[in-house]
Amino acid sequence: MTLGNLLGPSRDDTTVTEGEADSHLLPACVVRLASFNIQTGISTSCYRDYITGSWRHVWPSSKRLPNLNRIAHLLRPFDLVGLQEVDGGGARSHHIVQTQYLAEHAGFAFWHNQINRRFGNIALHSNGLLSRFRPDSVHDYKLPGLPGRGALLARFGRDPQQSLHLCILHLALGRRARLRQIRFVSERIRNIPHLVLMGDLNCEPNSPELQLLTASTQLCDPMCEVKTFPSWRPQKMLDHILVTPSLMVRKVRVLDFACSDHLPIAMEIQLPDSLPCPVRQRVVVPAVHPSRP
Repeated sequence: MTLGNLLGPSRDDTTVTEGEADSHLLPACVVRLASFNIQTGISTSCYRDYITGSWRHVWPSSKRLPNLNRIAHLLRPFDLVGLQEVDGGGARSHHIVQTQYLAEHAGFAFWHNQINRRFGNIALHSNGLLSRFRPDSVHDYKLPGLPGRGALLARFGRDPQQSLHLCILHLALGRRARLRQIRFVSERIRNIPHLVLMGDLNCEPNSPELQLLTASTQLCDPMCEVKTFPSWRPQKMLDHILVTPSLMVRKVRVLDFACSDHLPIAMEIQLPDSLPCPVRQRVVVPAVHPSRP
């Protein structure tokens, strides 16, 4: 269990940030979810940017922080967010732990950063969790295959059978590796009754990988072929939010927010009556314009 970088509210006073007001109109047991591969705050608008902007994956860029501010503004209405391709404090991101930065600037009371690959002091490839609910546990897993891929599993509740679980992962580029990783993850989540799994899975709904995941667990994919990649002309559904049948899906959508090379996805779920409704905690958000550092 790794809880070292989970933070509680930084102040006793709380506020409703812009874009959150309508969330108070939702029933207490409706949870807003989002998943986003943020590409460490690098904006991409065409395939050519992968070449001309490749230096930004190694060196600091003045545009990275304004992009993080835009992302934080986007994420404010949500309760649970899974992040992929986050930098954990490398020199290329001005030594900013991006998960922490987004939590503080979007008003999330709790965050967890999972570092999966280090390139010295330059880059720390990570997954991230942002949460308005206090997790009872968070476990980090290194996925099989080449180093750099990970999954984290958070539990919101003390009783494992009567708690909401959230799994965030980022799968490999190659199919053989993805199948190994799906088998690894499935072994650890197959018996969880109330589970959300989200992330950049690098495969589409009809792929052998997704078929294996849904066949070997209780998860189903309600995303209905929404396209998330590339962000400037979406043609593939590589980003997913899957849920177990106990969680009623109320709304599914892709967010029109072309900042990364992936589009973020969002979902609202209704928790079953058997689960206690988690308590939302918000913190004061710094007054930063979304387009400026």
